[in-house]
Formats: sequence, C-alpha cells, structure tokens
Amino acid sequence: MTFLAVYTTVGSQSEARQMAGTLVERGLAACAQISAIESFYIWNNALANESEYQVLFKTKAALYEAVQQAIRELHSYELPAIHACAIDYIYQPYAEWIESSCHAG
Repeated sequence: MTFLAVYTTVGSQSEARQMAGTLVERGLAACAQISAIESFYIWNNALANESEYQVLFKTKAALYEAVQQAIRELHSYELPAIHACAIDYIYQPYAEWIESSCHAG
C-alpha cells in the first residue's frame, strides 16, 4: 500500500478547518493537520505576501484523485495549490491506521 501527504493552502483558519473536517468525515483522509504560514508568490505580475493556512492530509495514494476533487470543490482560491508527496517510510502500525481510516473509494 502506498500512502501520500497531500498539501494545500487556504486563506483562513475557518476554511482550513472546514476542509480538514470534511475530507476526514468523508473517509478521504485519515487525518488533517493545519499550520499557520506566510507565503510569498507572484500573482497578476506582482509580488504577493499573505498569511495563509497549510492543510496536510494523510491518505492512501489510490484516493488522490478523489482528494484533489474534494479540495477543489471546497477551495475558495481561483488556482489552489494541491500537491502530494509519497510517504516512502512509515511506521507500520500507523500505516495500518491510515489504511483503516480511509474508507472512501
């Protein structure tokens, strides 16, 4: 079984909480973690500097498309950042918990 850490960023803590809760309740992610961050990026040819919230979802690789679709459905940004990293090494009991917690699909 392959597991992923899927990341996105949102503009408010309430949006982050709503998205995190929804994906976990739907069984698309075993858990979600929210962190306050500061982002610098170019948007409309200008430097932007914003406070944002990063949401990290832990899920099964087989659910990536459904996770991406759910994030896009719930996201307020015109162009949401959605990316995933494979979890190459994982504590086996924790992997089993992710496996049993992700029941969508």
